[in-house]
Amino acid sequence: MSQTIKKISVTYDAVNPSNTFTNGDLIHGRVTVEVAKDTKIDSLLIKFKAKAFVRWTEHHGTGHHGTGHHGKGTVTYWDKEKYFTSEQYFIKEVKGNDDFAPGLLKNASGQPYCDVVAPGTHVYPFAFQVPQQTLPASFKGEWGYVGYFLVTKLSRSMRLSSKDKVEIHYIPKPVITDPALMIPQDGTKDKRMKLFTSGNVSFSIHTDRMGYSLGEGIKVVAEVQNSSSRDLKPKYCLYSKHSFFARGKRRLSTHDIVKVEGEPIAQSTHQTITKILTIPPSLTMSILDCRILKVEYRLKVYLDVPYASDPEITFPIVIIPPAPAKGDFAPPAPSTGFGGYWNPGQEGWNSAPYTAPPGPSAAFAPFAPAAPSAPSAPAAAPPPSYESYALYPPLPN
Repeated sequence: MSQTIKKISVTYDAVNPSNTFTNGDLIHGRVTVEVAKDTKIDSLLIKFKAKAFVRWTEHHGTGHHGTGHHGKGTVTYWDKEKYFTSEQYFIKEVKGNDDFAPGLLKNASGQPYCDVVAPGTHVYPFAFQVPQQTLPASFKGEWGYVGYFLVTKLSRSMRLSSKDKVEIHYIPKPVITDPALMIPQDGTKDKRMKLFTSGNVSFSIHTDRMGYSLGEGIKVVAEVQNSSSRDLKPKYCLYSKHSFFARGKRRLSTHDIVKVEGEPIAQSTHQTITKILTIPPSLTMSILDCRILKVEYRLKVYLDVPYASDPEITFPIVIIPPAPAKGDFAPPAPSTGFGGYWNPGQEGWNSAPYTAPPGPSAAFAPFAPAAPSAPSAPAAAPPPSYESYALYPPLPN
């Protein structure tokens, strides 16, 4: 920061106790600029944008054996997907009538902001509306993220620009009426024992549906026929699959989230067991509609067989937004269908090569999360029409 521009910051007001935003929410905030002396500003803007980004590096060894070509190096894979960008200007050099400058905000008196500011602190309020359509939830993974950002930039002639940014946490509205999420799931597995265990075992698993909200419990009913010579212990695991796509490559990471063990099932017995696996409220919702990254969940149920491979059954689990708490969100919009969360045929291969910039680290470094603003009451006035240019970001095709 220069000696003239002592501070520039962007802050926003929370609209609920969890400091999250959803489709259609209004974001009220302000840009604060502190200057040490009279300062001529060429432009001062606030930008609301959302994008997905992936990046990782791979180290490659020698070339193909027998080709006579040997080489080593590091290749960086990356890709991005932009969802929307909207800019509003407090100060901007405009030719012609300022009243017709698109995206140019006015002060409380309805006049354009002065481009010469006096010493002291100056506050510039703004408002954006989150698009009404369903977009992927905010997410940070090992090699990528989905982020929603407020960025301010102050430009002066012959000087470096001054910037600040904060991230908002976006959660799409619930899609709780989609019948595809309510379909029960069933699976059966049979295994004949060998080596140190004789006989056979068969078991079936049932869950009442595929879609669950954060904090909900997954009820798993297991029916086990243990006709083997050993006691067998049922085990349950809910795990995540994070996939990142760039330049025809896929980078995958899996993480166990909930692991539960049942009581041993005695040999030559038939039992029906019910277990509840609670989904942690802190999880990211399923992201199945993004071209360059996916957040998926699986439920795995298996029988622990000593000295042998374990028979297992795996189901997909779709984690959807929680139902709004009273006073937390406005009523949700009508369901847009399961396609808002899941598009299994979507490809993740369209990308461009990337040359890593010089520097000590080529590792993925997402934006640091913003410190939550103090909650305040939402604005009582209804939002303006969608034709009001400055307030609403343009929607992607």
